[in-house]
Parts: sequence; structure tokens; C-alpha cells
Amino acid sequence: MSLILFTAPTPDGYKVSIALEELGLAYQVRTLDLAKGEQKQADFLKLNPNGKVPALIDDGFAVMESGAIMVWLAEKSGQLLPAEPRARSEVLQWLMLQVGGLGPMMGQANLFGHFWPEKLPAVQTRYLGEVKRLFAILDARLETRDYLAGDYSIADIAHFCWVRTAGWTGVDIAHFPHLSRWIERIAARPAVQRGLKVPDVSPVKDSGDNSDFIARTRKLLGLGPREA
Repeated sequence: MSLILFTAPTPDGYKVSIALEELGLAYQVRTLDLAKGEQKQADFLKLNPNGKVPALIDDGFAVMESGAIMVWLAEKSGQLLPAEPRARSEVLQWLMLQVGGLGPMMGQANLFGHFWPEKLPAVQTRYLGEVKRLFAILDARLETRDYLAGDYSIADIAHFCWVRTAGWTGVDIAHFPHLSRWIERIAARPAVQRGLKVPDVSPVKDSGDNSDFIARTRKLLGLGPREA
């Protein structure tokens, strides 16, 4: 088996496991314990110098960064990414919006909303505003179509893995009806359901007690207790 996925239960990790399941490719899983800093150990840094999951080995060739991995797998299989230049570009444009826009903005909103020691309302308002702005773009895009760029593609998978965590970020997805419909459609796919269990179901709950997860993540980030 030539494909080895190094991953953890995170949105970016799920992007690749879902893609692998959708493509029907056989793969092995190497689960990294982020709380123990396994992603910063020397052996893993040889695969991904950025020290983050996911990473993929394909017949000895290492690929880092979730977006690049998804393109690699789509090209390898000839699925989830059109060959026609304009259609291909359209998928890549929407993929890049997630990689460079939605993911980082939601990540920062989560950081300052849940983990940062000081409460910084203006900063949190800024990042939540960007998340909502990007959700509105996706919602408008999906008003007259089932998927972001033509047929179901890696662009849909990438956005889905982040948008589905809107409740944790603090955004009510009900305000975006077309996006909500799209989430339900993708979540119903068997391959998506399988991919969301690789390596484990996410420990984060949209609502309820996340205190243990928050404490572990603060420790991982080197942050102290949050102010009252």
C-alpha cells in the first residue's frame, strides 16, 4: 500500500480522509497526538517542515498542506477535479478561497474566542465578521447550484470540513439557508461519513462542555488560563 496519511481529528485532516474515501483509494493511517506535540518531532518535520497535519506519503513521495494533498490525489485518480482548463480553474479558485480565506479566518476566530488568555472583543468581532462575510459569499454562490464549482469536487470537501464547525466558531448557520442545504447534502454522502471517522470523531462539540478540549489546546499552544 503506497499511501500513508498522517492526520488527527481536525478540519484539515478530515479534508484528506474524506477525499481518500471519495476516491476509493486504499491508504494507511498514522494518527498523531497533537497534545503531545508529535507533529513537531523531527521525523514528522521531514515530511512537513511546517509541523502540522495532515501530511501524505505516496510511494515514498511526501506531500504537505491539505490543499496540495487534495490536488495531488485528485490528479492521481482523475476524479473530483475537472481536466478542462476553465472548469479546473473554477474548482481551484474555490479551493484556494478555503485554504487562504475561510480556514484561517475560522481558525483565528476559534483562537480568540476559546483559547486566548485575554478577552479581546474587538479582535473577536473582526474575525467573526470575516467568517460571516465568507459564509455569505458561499451562500450566494450556492443559491442557484448544488455545488461550488460544477460537479461535486475537492472544493466542496475543503469548505465542508470547516463550515460544518460553524457552531463551535459561534456562527448560526441557519442564517445561511443555501449553505445549510449544501452542508446537509454533503454530510449525507457515505464516503464523507466514513472520512469523518478517520482517525477519530472530532472531540469538539458545537455545544456543551468543551472544557477538557480547551484546556488541552491551551497547553498545546503554550497559553495560560483565560481571564475571568
